[in-house]
Amino acid sequence: MSTQLLHKASIGIIGGSGLYSMPGFAAQEEVTIETHFGAPSDAYIVGELEGKTVAFLARHGRGHRISPSELNFRANIYGMKLLGVERILSLSAVGSLKEEHRPTDFVIPDQFFDRTRGRVSTFFSGGVVAHISFADPICPQLAAEVARVSGSLGVNAKKGGVYLCMEGPAFSTRAESNVYRSWGMDVIGMTNLQEAKLAREAEICYVTIAMVTDYDCWHEGHDAVTVDEIVRVLHQNAGNACKVVRETVAAMPAERTCKCGSALRHAILTDRASIPSEARERLRPILGKYLGG
Repeated sequence: MSTQLLHKASIGIIGGSGLYSMPGFAAQEEVTIETHFGAPSDAYIVGELEGKTVAFLARHGRGHRISPSELNFRANIYGMKLLGVERILSLSAVGSLKEEHRPTDFVIPDQFFDRTRGRVSTFFSGGVVAHISFADPICPQLAAEVARVSGSLGVNAKKGGVYLCMEGPAFSTRAESNVYRSWGMDVIGMTNLQEAKLAREAEICYVTIAMVTDYDCWHEGHDAVTVDEIVRVLHQNAGNACKVVRETVAAMPAERTCKCGSALRHAILTDRASIPSEARERLRPILGKYLGG
């Protein structure tokens, strides 16, 4: 169970395994990490992209083996922290809850709404209490960069909106979908809220690139959607995602100007002298700079 900082990558990318084959991704190596929180979804694929060192992780494992409810979110984000990652681009297929968000569109949400049940979404337990600010859960610097790049590439991307995170793995009932629409939600998915919370606790910048594949079941044309149409949208989204990721990585400034890197500065409530040695070791990559090592 590792707490050893590896410092292999500065940018993390979470999404489908198809991203590994994007043009220009070179010098790849697989890095397998076992953490105090268990095993991540898969090995991290570390390599060079546009002159930057990046780490890719297949959220559901290669071959899409892990259900949203079974994901070890803590291990996935902790592994990124061990690799030295400071920024995460998270790509996720979503359903649209508004007519304006059409299939093949991207949404860069700035808010989340939690409809999951019983998922562990904090590193802080076992003798350490910390309360991060999560009013604005997305890194504004990353979101602005993704939106700018998307526009320059001709990808229709809306900056802002609410990502409703549901439990799954079944999709919504029509009644649920219509309630979510009445609340003003923009898109619906099953994974990104926990990633965003844990990234903030780990002081990693985080942005969601929500790729619309279909209208949720509220839409009158929902039942007319064919498998062929969904596959076509998935392929188009994947192509656009690769372009957006590549250009965003290329344009990423060296320095962070946001507050994500100091999210824990005023969040730790536990008296430092009262933190158990086991917790100090388990959280050393995250809390080390506040605990003196």
